Amino acid sequence: MAAEGHLEAFHGLLTAMLSTENEQRSAAEKQYEEIPQAQKPTLLFQIYRLPGVAEEHRSLALVLLRRLLSSSWEEIVPHWGNENLAQFCNELISAAQTEASENVRKKLTDLISEVARNRIDDNTGAQTWGEIAQFIHHCSEADNVSLKQMALSIIEDVPNVLGNDTQSCVGGLKSLFEKCLQDASPAVRSSALKAYVSFIIECDDDDKTVKTLGTLAPIIIKVCEHVVNTEEEDDTPLQCLADLATSLPKVLQPHLSAVISLCSSTIQNKEKDESYRHSAMEVITSLCENASNMVKKRAANHIPEMLTCCLLMMTELEDDISEWLAVDDVEAEDVDEEETVAVGESSLDRIACALNGKVIVPIFLQIVNQLLHDDDWKKRHAGLMGLSTIGEGCQRTMEPTIADVVKTIVPYLNDPHPRVRYAACNALGQMSSDFAPTLQKRCHEVVVPALLNTLRETSIPRVSAHAGAALVNFSEDCPKHIISAYLDALMHALEGVLEATYQKLMTDGKKLILEQIITTIASVADASQELFVKFYDRLIGPLKFILKECPENFKILRGKTIECISLIGLAVGKDKFAKDAGEVMNALGPSMETLTPDDPQCSYFISSWTRICKVLGPAFAEYLPMVMPPIIRAAQYSPDVAVLDDDELPGDDPDWSFHPVGEKKNFGIRTSGIEEKATACEMIVCYARELKEAFVPYVEEISKLMIEHLKFFFHEGVRQSAAETFPYLLACVKTQGGVPAMRSLWVEYWKHLKDAIKQEVETEVTSEFINAVGECIEELGAEGLTEEELKEIGQMMGDEMSSYESRRVEREEAEADEDADPEEAREELDEEAEIESGILARISDVIHAGFKTIGAPFFHVVDPLMPHFFPLIDVRRSYTDRQWGICVLDDLVEFAPEFALKYHAQLSQLLLQSLGDEFPEVRQAAAYGFGAMALNNHPSWHPIAFAALPALSSMINRTDARSTEESTVATENAISSVAKIIRNCSNGQNVDQVLSSFVHWLPVTEDVEESVHVYGFLADLLELQNPHIIGDNGSNCPKILNILVKAIHNDVFEKKDEALAVKQRLVLIVKSMKVNDEVFMQLLNNAHLDDAEKVTLQNILNC
Repeated sequence: MAAEGHLEAFHGLLTAMLSTENEQRSAAEKQYEEIPQAQKPTLLFQIYRLPGVAEEHRSLALVLLRRLLSSSWEEIVPHWGNENLAQFCNELISAAQTEASENVRKKLTDLISEVARNRIDDNTGAQTWGEIAQFIHHCSEADNVSLKQMALSIIEDVPNVLGNDTQSCVGGLKSLFEKCLQDASPAVRSSALKAYVSFIIECDDDDKTVKTLGTLAPIIIKVCEHVVNTEEEDDTPLQCLADLATSLPKVLQPHLSAVISLCSSTIQNKEKDESYRHSAMEVITSLCENASNMVKKRAANHIPEMLTCCLLMMTELEDDISEWLAVDDVEAEDVDEEETVAVGESSLDRIACALNGKVIVPIFLQIVNQLLHDDDWKKRHAGLMGLSTIGEGCQRTMEPTIADVVKTIVPYLNDPHPRVRYAACNALGQMSSDFAPTLQKRCHEVVVPALLNTLRETSIPRVSAHAGAALVNFSEDCPKHIISAYLDALMHALEGVLEATYQKLMTDGKKLILEQIITTIASVADASQELFVKFYDRLIGPLKFILKECPENFKILRGKTIECISLIGLAVGKDKFAKDAGEVMNALGPSMETLTPDDPQCSYFISSWTRICKVLGPAFAEYLPMVMPPIIRAAQYSPDVAVLDDDELPGDDPDWSFHPVGEKKNFGIRTSGIEEKATACEMIVCYARELKEAFVPYVEEISKLMIEHLKFFFHEGVRQSAAETFPYLLACVKTQGGVPAMRSLWVEYWKHLKDAIKQEVETEVTSEFINAVGECIEELGAEGLTEEELKEIGQMMGDEMSSYESRRVEREEAEADEDADPEEAREELDEEAEIESGILARISDVIHAGFKTIGAPFFHVVDPLMPHFFPLIDVRRSYTDRQWGICVLDDLVEFAPEFALKYHAQLSQLLLQSLGDEFPEVRQAAAYGFGAMALNNHPSWHPIAFAALPALSSMINRTDARSTEESTVATENAISSVAKIIRNCSNGQNVDQVLSSFVHWLPVTEDVEESVHVYGFLADLLELQNPHIIGDNGSNCPKILNILVKAIHNDVFEKKDEALAVKQRLVLIVKSMKVNDEVFMQLLNNAHLDDAEKVTLQNILNC
């Protein structure tokens, strides 16, 4: 074909690539891919330069050429030679100055930027395209607006376009930015701001350049003010300001008040376009997140204003609530159609997390109090939603007064407006999660009856359903003794609503409340466990009926029903559930054969099979041929991925997720199927754990799959499950094959796992990887591990500790801020360290597993790591560092007491001072250590433990000893340690004063593991009629009765022989106290038992 004909044919090919016909377009794209790479650039550029070619064809040619050079520069351009490359670059510059089409000119500018980026020498950093600097200067000086925008766009796309000459050109670039930021054209000003922000962020580590360019901040603010006031351009300037607030907030520091005032006034002007207001909110939120100290110190007076802006946006609800009322889909309940409301809520959450509760809560509660008493329902709604939003960020500050906050919310369950009632349900539900289990313990008498009343009133389905959802949250972390007190009332209400709403489904096709009620029943069953058995027979029939008879298109309802049945089965146990479990599994058989990962029922079914597996145990093995094929299909799912240019991005496609990766490129992954894959992997973990040797037929296939999944970087949960599975796979083969079978799996797994640990970047995943090592140690035992492997495990822990320390230093350097309040800076570091603490926790678990499995000789693996652990306990370190550092010392004392004597002076001093730590988690770890000294068999530790009694007593007597859940557990641990020490280490020494206090420290109701020691010791003392416990003339007897009944009522004993024996001793002691009815009634009247505890007492006396 002649050259002209060849070009004409290529033009026809491009035309076909733009076809709206899928087949024609696909065929053309395939033909294009078959053209040799070396020929494409010339053909594409010729099409662009060819006279008479349509604009869309010229644009496509430039787009394809840019993509080609971006992906294959090293393969294509070196073959051109310097002369041809120079000619090509000159033609680009020439074309740029004459191009008439705005659309084509943008594509040409992108191409010039791509060439300029690639012509920077990788080795020297020099820009080898000398003419590009001249071109940028020429365009910026031109009168033509389009040329100015072209120059600025190149700087925006390639901020290092001048290569290693950049620093010497900062002065000139500053003048360029200054001139263009004040240009008469709004478009040029906007382009200049984008270029400026891109450039200064590129130079963020060059303080001199940042300082030089930072002087332009007032002009930037004026550009933003102008665009907001005139709306001549879109919100791009405000987006740039948000980028600056995120990446280089210090540039805005001298002008912080002006920036916040501009943004606040924009947000509060409801006449402004939403895009301006949303971007202004993003500026404020970004400043709070990335310069919290600066905001708290230099803009504290603006904090009420910022919170008000968030809440104002949250009031912008639709007056017409007919669509809101018509929603009939539980899964859509969190989708809010009012975008501005969502922006305000999200921003409030982020600001609360950034600035912390001490700053936020007092101001916020004052603002919210005004909103809650406003006649406008939208303001009341915003106030309630605000309370539910700030909980995560303000948890520590709000928890001590959570009862007062709850009492403020509850009355709004009776508000005249349904959306306000909904918001009150939402607040109680969210807070039940954020403040669990403190809220459940302190507020149950108010919350449960109020939510039940709201649930029963089904005239507004969304409100009734949301009350059910709030009860789910309340139940999830509710102690069993509390949920049991409401069980009859809960189930009476739920069963009544279940029956009524099923009829509603049959008559009107409305399913919203029914779906939620089924979920709520499941949650109550899960919380009450075996106590739920009394409701089983009444519920299982209707639930099976719904599962079998509801129309096929109600997939979510079927999914929630099987979920509910499985949770009820898990609660009541195998004896009660086994028959129905088989019936349910067989009924679902046909559905399982065709179940695909994207079926809405899939995740419900897979999770439910897992629960049924937990109930049936090995008996579930007969269903594996039925359930494993769809689970393995889901677990093997491999998502589609793509790398697309900005101009190729699709619209809002829920099946795809795209993330920018720089240079106008975006990495995309097809997300549909991934969550199902993650769920399937979680289920495999469960089957391996529950079925053990019955799972052996699948071990080989699953082990290969999970090794691959250790590096499945598209989903953290998949990688976590991959690690979690292997200890259970070892247990599967252990019974039949012993150590050799386990080692055949372990050797291959360890090879890949240690590599995955090195490459993993997500802290939570790394923590799970390390945890898997500890669990594998326990399965393999001392005989299953070689000396070399133990050495490698020690090396792995050392490497992770070094990495942890490096990240800690980086965090502290990042927080080193002149604006930082020392106390607040420490709190922020503690919060960040808490996120990272999973690493330390899991390393501690590995050490614990090593000592439990291998015994004292494991000290030789740990000893080289001690230089990492002792510094953790420094009072200047985060509380999580101190907590986990002490846990390692506890293990030394407990499992290797003789070897640990090497560190006895340092160790005992650190534990003693930690008993007075402000954080209960640290106090608990230290208290446990002294208890471990008392229980170990090495007498050298006993005097050290005994000497700690005064400090332990002081810890127990703190004014905040039981102010939070964590404080209570720490205090009870200290009480247990006192019991252990007096029991084992007193050696005739006087402990009368401690014994006199002991009874007044009780009851212990939270720390189940320690209760056996506390109540075993108390039983010893009571059986011996110890006068310090009984009190003068039996003065302590009412208190003792209260303690014993509470211990039994709250079921604080583990289901182990030793604990159950202690419980039985307490029962006998209680019964022995009733020697005379009249005396006992007097005793009972002074014992201050509530009604539920009196029932427990009666049961004790009758047994």
